[in-house]
Amino acid sequence: MAQAEYKFSQALLQIGDTPKTEVDLAVFSEGGQQPPGEYRVDVFLNEKRVDTRVLTFTQQKDEQGKERLIPCLSTADLQAFDVNMAAFPALQAQGECVDFLHIIPYSTAEFVFSQQQLKLTLPQAALKNQARGYVSPERWDNGIPALLSNYSFSGAQSRQRGGGQQESSHFLSLRNGVNLGAWRLRNYSIWSRDDQGNNHWQAVNTYLQRDIVRLNSQLTLGDTNTPSEIFDSLSFRGAQLASVEAMYPDSLQGYAPVVRGIARSNAQVTTRQNGQIIDQRYVPPGEFEITDLYGVSGSGDLNVTIAESDGTQQQLIVPFASLPVLQREGRLSHSLTAGQYRPTESDGERSDFLQATLIYGLPWGVTVYGGTQLANRYQALAAGLGKNMGNAGAISLDVTQSWNRQRVDNLPEQDNQGQMWRLRYGKSFDTTGTRLTLAGYRYATEGFSTLQRALSRTGGSNSDGSLGDFSSASAQTRSRKEVSMQQGLGRMAGSLTLSLIEEDFWDNTGKRQSISLGYNGSLKGVSYGINYTQNKNHTGSTTSNTDRVIALNVSVPLNFWSQPAWASYAINHSNSGQTTQTVGLSGTALEGNTLNWGLTQGYTNQGQGENGNLSLAYRGSKALVSTSFSHDTHQQRLSYGLQGGILLHANGVTLSQPLNDTVVLVKAPGAAGVSILNNIGVKTDGRGYATVPYATPYRENQIALDPTTLPDDVELALTSKTVIPTQGAVVVADYQTKVGSRLMMTLLRSDGKPVPFGAQAALQGVAEVNSNIVGDGGQVYLTGMPEQGTLQVQWGAQPDQQCTASYRLPAPTAEPGIPMINGQCL
Repeated sequence: MAQAEYKFSQALLQIGDTPKTEVDLAVFSEGGQQPPGEYRVDVFLNEKRVDTRVLTFTQQKDEQGKERLIPCLSTADLQAFDVNMAAFPALQAQGECVDFLHIIPYSTAEFVFSQQQLKLTLPQAALKNQARGYVSPERWDNGIPALLSNYSFSGAQSRQRGGGQQESSHFLSLRNGVNLGAWRLRNYSIWSRDDQGNNHWQAVNTYLQRDIVRLNSQLTLGDTNTPSEIFDSLSFRGAQLASVEAMYPDSLQGYAPVVRGIARSNAQVTTRQNGQIIDQRYVPPGEFEITDLYGVSGSGDLNVTIAESDGTQQQLIVPFASLPVLQREGRLSHSLTAGQYRPTESDGERSDFLQATLIYGLPWGVTVYGGTQLANRYQALAAGLGKNMGNAGAISLDVTQSWNRQRVDNLPEQDNQGQMWRLRYGKSFDTTGTRLTLAGYRYATEGFSTLQRALSRTGGSNSDGSLGDFSSASAQTRSRKEVSMQQGLGRMAGSLTLSLIEEDFWDNTGKRQSISLGYNGSLKGVSYGINYTQNKNHTGSTTSNTDRVIALNVSVPLNFWSQPAWASYAINHSNSGQTTQTVGLSGTALEGNTLNWGLTQGYTNQGQGENGNLSLAYRGSKALVSTSFSHDTHQQRLSYGLQGGILLHANGVTLSQPLNDTVVLVKAPGAAGVSILNNIGVKTDGRGYATVPYATPYRENQIALDPTTLPDDVELALTSKTVIPTQGAVVVADYQTKVGSRLMMTLLRSDGKPVPFGAQAALQGVAEVNSNIVGDGGQVYLTGMPEQGTLQVQWGAQPDQQCTASYRLPAPTAEPGIPMINGQCL
């Protein structure tokens, strides 16, 4: 059925009968709905928004012989849209403007002018088979060359009660970096000054890093840490190549099983977990595989319904449970490290070592993994197996065999070997709402040692033979048990949490136990919680230290002020009989809730007396500033802090809030004081630049400016930008600004008649598009206008259907409003 053609009647725009308003919309109606040229459009591919860009549109005839606007897309554009170029060799020979509509069967392009949207439809067979949430590496942005520094300074002045000596301390941390192309150079250094006036400076680590996109990995040269999935994480100086989970699409991160089935017709496949739909898609007849399910809840079987076109249904059950070591089928995670161990303890030995690990996902929910560590006096091999057991949960078991030549003080070296067995389990019980996040057990024979312990010069003992601090690397763990559980309470508000860790050690009777039990909930805005902790350290036959603390807290929202505020009460009691009670007020203030304030007053028994604290923290566009004053029966203390970032780029220096590793530089020249949405306190500086301190690497980040905060003399062509940074990049969100006055001009021709309704008026001599449509009576509203200039006015293709008009803005007055002037169009 042929589509009817709609044409707007120009007579509807006539205002009155005498004189009649001259209307000329030929530039919009002749040869198509809109004139060809450049338009900024949102690009949709198969109903999904993929980009926003300026495209050139040309007029071409469609199959019905009508003139339509067709986008000019290059081969690079089509590659960015994941078109399978290899399937259509003719596309690569087209150059900068590809005639894809005739080369790719069943493809369409619709320009929705009213919404400035380009809707492309391409058959699935013409696209690469990519997972949901996939962002092509061709769109990843390595950012601009830049120098950046993230600083955090804190200080305190304290004085003992009763006229004691005043003490002061200061601390500064600097995280500096240099970006050049895909390379990132980073340094972390700290400085401190103690109450004796002694200065201490330390360079903690320095490293050079870049992405290796083909391997979905990162190469790091310098100081960093090894992965911790198989062996304990170690600090080292050297080189490392390791997989990066964040490079994969969201739908391929974490563990999820492969859903396989057979459809008898064009079917709808719906996947549910715990009664909720987590995926729905359509498949053609035949076998199908769904490999890109998002990593969902920890466990719970997947119920798959295949709805055939004739109304019949098939039901499948795919067992599913999650554990950190499980890997998706076909996924290989790897790491290769070579360097020198950097001990965190003063008695540690710097030794060269090599570490390699592999984790691979097999069919049937099985994961295999293993690795090796090699050093001068230490070797280790590890192997493990993980299994998704569906209703029974998920489990993994691995064993590590170590050989080491131990050096204890000045005694002869001793050869040791041993094994460590590790069992980990995870399960959710849907009927009771219980989530057993992790239950683990680890057992090591007496000769087993980790690389960190083997390189400890003391060999795990103090000079007196006691274990001492068995939280250090020198402690030789015999067994370790750990449980973490969360219990929902159904209709009752809140949940219960339990955490239990118990660890004992060889060569003495040392044991450590930590228990934490808590309940937290809320009712009508009032939040409350009660928590109990117990920590027990047993370091000898007679030495035992047990701390028990129970705490209760309540927070009540207050509606007395226009800004949010809360009143709170807390009480805690320890097994030593000490009880502390605290009441407080806290809230936010100023525009955008940029100021946080808090006031507490408390009392402790057993002679400790009263205590109090007053705190203020301001989140500004260029830094975070905080201060607090506290007191108790022993001392008074004034503390203060300053945190922020400094970004040096080609256009100058931009100050900001504390920077994350990956940031966005907003560039809106001339637009000062504009707020960035969803970023508290972040505004453009006097030049129109701002730093968004947090960005997600390898993902689309929407950076939006708040149009209500724009200055009166600034207009934006677009208020939102999409950027896709790589990790550590400084990417630019570049906004086109029109800075200048607003103007209402009445355009009259040489015969005194107004320029026709529908004419286009554009400012000459500027690169940006600065134009508008002439309304009734020759009036046109323009923004971003300089003090003087010339307008080019056109309402047709003939020479007598265009003219130019010069203007000069009137002198500013105290009266607010938009200047209104007349212009002679000749």
